Amino acid sequence: MSGPVTMELKNYGDKAVAEPVPSTATLEVGSTAGIDAGSGHLQRKLNAKQVQLYGIGTAIGTSVFVAMGSYLPTGGPAGLLMAFCIWSCVAFCINETYAEMVCYAPVPAPFVRFCSDWVDQALGFAVSWSFLLTSLFLIPFEITAFHKLIGFWGEFPVAATVFIVMAMYGVLNCVSVRWFGIAEFYLAIGKVILIFFLFAFVLVTMCGGNPLGDAYGFRYWSDPGAFAEYLVDGVSGRFLGFLSCLTYATFTVCGFEYVSLVAAETKTPRRILPAAYKSYPFRLLFFFCGAALAMGICIPYNDETLNAIMSGEQAGSGTGAASPYVIAMERLKISGLPHFVNAIIMTSVFSAGNGYVFAASRTLYTMAEQGRAPKLFTRTIRSASLSMPYAPVCPSLCWLCSM
Repeated sequence: MSGPVTMELKNYGDKAVAEPVPSTATLEVGSTAGIDAGSGHLQRKLNAKQVQLYGIGTAIGTSVFVAMGSYLPTGGPAGLLMAFCIWSCVAFCINETYAEMVCYAPVPAPFVRFCSDWVDQALGFAVSWSFLLTSLFLIPFEITAFHKLIGFWGEFPVAATVFIVMAMYGVLNCVSVRWFGIAEFYLAIGKVILIFFLFAFVLVTMCGGNPLGDAYGFRYWSDPGAFAEYLVDGVSGRFLGFLSCLTYATFTVCGFEYVSLVAAETKTPRRILPAAYKSYPFRLLFFFCGAALAMGICIPYNDETLNAIMSGEQAGSGTGAASPYVIAMERLKISGLPHFVNAIIMTSVFSAGNGYVFAASRTLYTMAEQGRAPKLFTRTIRSASLSMPYAPVCPSLCWLCSM
């Protein structure tokens, strides 16, 4: 295929792009031909390592460490693993099709613009406001989770937690996107180290490498069993447990949409973004499916401590104490590690909230450019080396004050 494509990319940036974007067959790798006009006032500062780690970091949230374990009593180890494997296949298909479009047109909030320009303006309006509100609601959710994790060590004022976290989010999202990328880079490294450590912990302890010398292996897959019964008894109950886990997996397995939000601020998007999207299937397999398998190995689905925490009979809900890994450490008489795990989970929660602030601000910036939000939200801090949309960050943080 040669020559330009016939589809036009309309209204990307301050003015409409008159010519169609060239075919990828006519572009050099790393070229930004035909797309810099669509970056608005944003600058391309993120390098390959930062985009890769940001993509990994968005895929690893508290669910991989804590929340996924709350569905272990619902579906059992096999039900939980099957649910995440099935939904990962769906997410893989979405990722592949979405990557084609984003790498072709790496502009701010791509999926919002694609809905408007390639489907219908009404769809673009609905998607933009839906995604913005979702991101805004998830920011206080993550800060609440952060405060609960602090409670693992004792009481701490709620107002102080909210103020400190808001201030840090404001600094990271109002300075150069390069510093945002650096912060997410190191936070993501912490997540990756923790999940490798936890997987190694499960592998070593299941083979007998623990103070009790208990080589439990896959014991809990046969006693109490691979599937849990949910709501009703028998096969129907096991199927309902699996469906409950599958519903949870649809909420948990994500990441590709957040990679697209940095498309307009990536240095050479047609070189860097394909590499980030190509690694997504491995993240799905290793982080989500791997975590589901590991949790089902280290504790049984009818574990008394887990069920007591989930039912509220025992303190620790939402903290590292509710993590199946921490429960297994305490059962095996391994001291000290629960505090380390809780501390790293805190960085994971902080990173997730920071990503939602970034997502909300970039979506609001794009909406303002398209006339779906007040024009003042397109204002940026501009200099020769800096261009940051500070205006859309403010409502993202002020939203917390109203919660």
